Amino acid sequence: MLFHVHMVVELPNDMPADTAAEIKEREKAYSQDLQRRGKWLHLWRIAGEYANYSVFDAESNDELHQMLSALPLFPYMRVRVVPLARHPSSLA
Repeated sequence: MLFHVHMVVELPNDMPADTAAEIKEREKAYSQDLQRRGKWLHLWRIAGEYANYSVFDAESNDELHQMLSALPLFPYMRVRVVPLARHPSSLA
């Protein structure tokens, strides 16, 4: 199942820089692992925002939730998920 996911990161203003850097490094490693495993298909930065649009391939809603909630930045995110279905006019 494919899911369009919009993530907006909102780190606390008073978070120490070294703490933020450590969380971001763990986030990068985990997100790249999901990409290598074929679970995180697309990752697009939104220009001018600390946010992204992504496409995930998950077996179920529960698997998607597990992947998203394991993101190190998840406690600092607003997440919007839209399930995707094939369009009848698509050539793919």
